[in-house]
Order: sequence, then structure tokens, then C-alpha cells
Amino acid sequence: MKLWTSIVASIALLSGAPCSAQTVLNGSTFLPQTVLPVHPGLVQWGLDVEKATGGRVKVNVLPKAVANPQGTMDAVRDGLADVGWTVHGLTPARFVLTKMAEFPLLGDKGEPVATAYQRIHERHLAKAGEHKGVKVIAVFTHSAGQIFNNLRPVRTINDLVGLKMRVGGGVVLDVAKVLGSVPVLRPAPEIYELVSTGVVDGVFVNTMGITGFKLERNIKYATMVAGGLYNSSFVLFMNEDSFNKLPKQDQEAINSVSGEVVARRVGQAFDAQDLGGLAALRANKADIVQASPEFVKAMAAKVADLETSWVKEANAKGVDGARALAEFRAEIAKLTTP
Repeated sequence: MKLWTSIVASIALLSGAPCSAQTVLNGSTFLPQTVLPVHPGLVQWGLDVEKATGGRVKVNVLPKAVANPQGTMDAVRDGLADVGWTVHGLTPARFVLTKMAEFPLLGDKGEPVATAYQRIHERHLAKAGEHKGVKVIAVFTHSAGQIFNNLRPVRTINDLVGLKMRVGGGVVLDVAKVLGSVPVLRPAPEIYELVSTGVVDGVFVNTMGITGFKLERNIKYATMVAGGLYNSSFVLFMNEDSFNKLPKQDQEAINSVSGEVVARRVGQAFDAQDLGGLAALRANKADIVQASPEFVKAMAAKVADLETSWVKEANAKGVDGARALAEFRAEIAKLTTP
């Protein structure tokens, strides 16, 4: 009788046990989950992780950020969340090598630039340890930034002189100064108010920002620069302990949906929304011009020193800056060629 009771009890325990334990990783974002680059980055990556691990690992994106954008990496490193993302240009003193992805004239499309950036990061930049304390899931960029304003058409470099332009952090701040504009460094959520009320004359932003920030009725002039005025560099990262505690099988599964998979998808998403931004400008009769070869040549000459200075900074960190930059451009060209 005792044996039978024991067997029944054991069966009951086994039948009530879960088939496998689930690890839940908490993700933090300071922008809404539906916007770029959050959705194709953090959110979609989380869905990929759950699928790749057969449901053993799930990413739960928290409804509220655990830290401000500048503090997100430290918060994830310290375990306040398991996964997060940030913009490198918000803390320029901390990230030097990532400026490589933000220089002017790298490419028109987000997908090849973002994908090439991930490759060069793995090949050259990661060894310098600028993301020490977290595991980098992927680095990527948005699509090419362009010139939008309400004061006058910008057809020559001299037309930029004196224009008050909202900029984000990073290399675009230096680019604006070199080109003679007056940079106004303010957070992205303030763009609409700054432009619509005339606090600034315009904004340096990628074309999807026209609809993303509801500027389609507030921009009179657009100058599209072949190769782009700048890019912004982003990183998606994970707490190292959270990753290291996972079984090797799940670590390998996560790695299989990280890196270039994420970078390429984010770049594609930016490119797709750029088309909507351009269409909105046209629908609202904005004056859209393509920067002339003379404009591009003059701009390249003015920003050349920024790249020269970066190469020296990279060399000081143990990275061959000239080689990394040359290979970056070569990868972009390879990915851009049909």
C-alpha cells in the first residue's frame, strides 16, 4: 500500500511540473516600443530569442525605462535590467571608436551602412573594450541624415552658414560647426516644437524623421546630400551575468539571432520609413533639391579633419583607424552594389 501511494504521489508531482524552466530577461527602452530603432531592434530581437530558444528564454520589455538614455548602459551592467539600448553620441567622451559610423558621405541607405558597421565592429572595434561590462548584441546606424530648414534653400555650403539647426549628439554636432551652422543640441522629442515655433531654422535628421517627428507641414526646404550628412550610432546590449548564466545551447541560440541579423533589419526599417518621409515632403510642396557635386566636394573638404582626428584617437586605443575606416567604406560599397 505504501509503495502504491508513493508511486501515485510521484506521478502527481511529475504531471504538475513544467516541461522546462523559462528565463525571463527584462528589457529597458527610453523610447516607445513601436518606434525606430526600438521595434526592429530590442522588440524584434526579443521575439527572435524566444523562437530560437524554443521558448526557454523570453524578453519582457518593461513599460518604463530603468534609467535615462545616458545611464542605460550602466543600469544594465549593474543588473537593473537585463537588456537595453542607447545612442553612442549621448556620451561622446565614453565612446570614441563608434564615431566612425557617424561621418558624412558614408552611404545613402541605412541597411548597408548598419550592416557594414556591425562587421567592422566585430573585426576591429570590439577589442578596444568601449562597451566593457555588457555583452554587445549588435551595433547599427540609422539612414543618412539630411538638411531640412524653413529659412532658405541650401544649394551651396555657404547657404548653411548661420542657420540655427537642431542636432543630436555625436559627430553631427562637429559637422554642423565645421559647416558654419549654429548647432542647437536638444533631445529628439523636442524637435517638433523647436521647428514649428521657429526656435531653430531647421534640423539635421534622416528623412524618416519628417513623418516621425510630424514635420511634413513645417519644412519648406530640403537638401538631399548623396552619401548623407551624417549617421547616428546605436548599440543593443545585455547584462553579462544574465548571458553567462544561460545554458550554452541558449547562448548559441541568442548569438545566432544577434549581430548582423539585427543591424541589417534595423537598417532596412529606417530605409523603408525614409520613403514615407520623402513622399510627405513632396505632398506638402517642399522645395527639395539634390546637393550638387560641387556642394558634396566642398563639404568633404571641410569635414576631412574630423576623420583625421578620429584616426589618431583610434590608434591611441590600439585600433588601426585608417584600416578600419577604409574597410568600413569597402564593406558599404560591397553591400550597396546590386
